[in-house]
Amino acid sequence: MIVPTTLHGNDFAVVDVEGNGQTPPEIIEIAILPVSGESVTVEAMRTWMVRPSRPITPIVTRKVHGITNADVAECPSWDEIAAEVETALSGRILVAHNANLERRVLSEHLPEWTPPLVLDTLRFAKAVWPGLPGYGLDKLVAHAGLDATEVSDHGHHRAGWDTWAAWQLLARLVDDSGSDWDQIVASAAPAEFVPPREPEGRLW
Repeated sequence: MIVPTTLHGNDFAVVDVEGNGQTPPEIIEIAILPVSGESVTVEAMRTWMVRPSRPITPIVTRKVHGITNADVAECPSWDEIAAEVETALSGRILVAHNANLERRVLSEHLPEWTPPLVLDTLRFAKAVWPGLPGYGLDKLVAHAGLDATEVSDHGHHRAGWDTWAAWQLLARLVDDSGSDWDQIVASAAPAEFVPPREPEGRLW
């Protein structure tokens, strides 16, 4: 898939995490798609399944991702993969749908990690396509006519599916909006990442 020209020169990590439904949540699946250069393929995406210290709640298995305790019983713990995940994220702009959630959960799991910038496709979609009846990832995939067949083997609403969908959504929003880089940041980044506007000159 072609990376929009406006995004060239930046390194991104498109991310989705799935949790065990506990409070605080533990990651049981994470997918990271590294994006650099002029093109990216789904084969570049990495996924990890994680065995949590507390069980997955039945409601999130049933209503969210379908992952069961049996699915992760033989998987590595978070401590066993944390360094690998942090390396995959390090120095890259975090991209996610409803990114504050992903960022918060990742920060709790990786206290030494801080993204240089965050781009939220949910925030961006509301700026580019105002007035839609809903902004869930499923609804936006349908609205934009995005093709998720390349990740159909990952399972609907699993981390890999959501990560690839979020990347496709970002690329479509960039193309549809015609935004330059500064406009993308202003529309898609949480407020703390948006530089303050220069005050307009005034006559004295």
